Amino acid sequence: MGQKINPLGFRLGITQSHHSLWFAKPKNYSEDLQEDQKIRDFIKNYIQKNMKISSGAEGIAHIEIQKRIDLIQVIIFMGFPKLLIESRPRGVEELQMNLQKKFHYVNRKLNIAITRIAKPYGNPNILAEFIAGQLKNRVSFRKAMKKAIELTEQADTKGIQIQIAGRIDGKEIARVEWIREGRVPLQTIRAKIDYCSYTVRTIYGVLGIKIWIFLNKEEE
Repeated sequence: MGQKINPLGFRLGITQSHHSLWFAKPKNYSEDLQEDQKIRDFIKNYIQKNMKISSGAEGIAHIEIQKRIDLIQVIIFMGFPKLLIESRPRGVEELQMNLQKKFHYVNRKLNIAITRIAKPYGNPNILAEFIAGQLKNRVSFRKAMKKAIELTEQADTKGIQIQIAGRIDGKEIARVEWIREGRVPLQTIRAKIDYCSYTVRTIYGVLGIKIWIFLNKEEE
């Protein structure tokens, strides 16, 4: 069997940077790490509940957390921040207050900022949410994959690979289906590849979606 590695972890420090930026003492490290995960989950749930669209797609690319002694800076990278702002004009302040209450930050200030991504469909997380929405509405998986590839082509990407695994179309036996367009050089560390794995719950069962997007190659 081929040994598989997460493309993001494989490229850390070369084309990929960390999504959490802070230093901690070894004994506090695990607590801080779990806290980061809880903050991310809390934000995703909040946005999912308060978004204008009912499809349950949050449109979050990733959440960056920077911690200092007296400040926690959370930057949410979103594809469609307009939808959140339209549905809840004071949504960011509300989210900030709720987070502060939940995590009991007394002597630390919490600051939340929202940044818009220029090309939302060039991001695998937003694309995976789009495919998940299609699969939940019982669109055939091939149609959903092809539509997703069309969307990424508009975002100037060099290549994309999509893989869906599970009981596709409600078949008895689970299988893996994949499609590739353009180049996806997973072995090249200098190649900037964005990746995400996403779980979608359909009426037939759980499906796993994996997306690799080849953005560009780092120049030597």
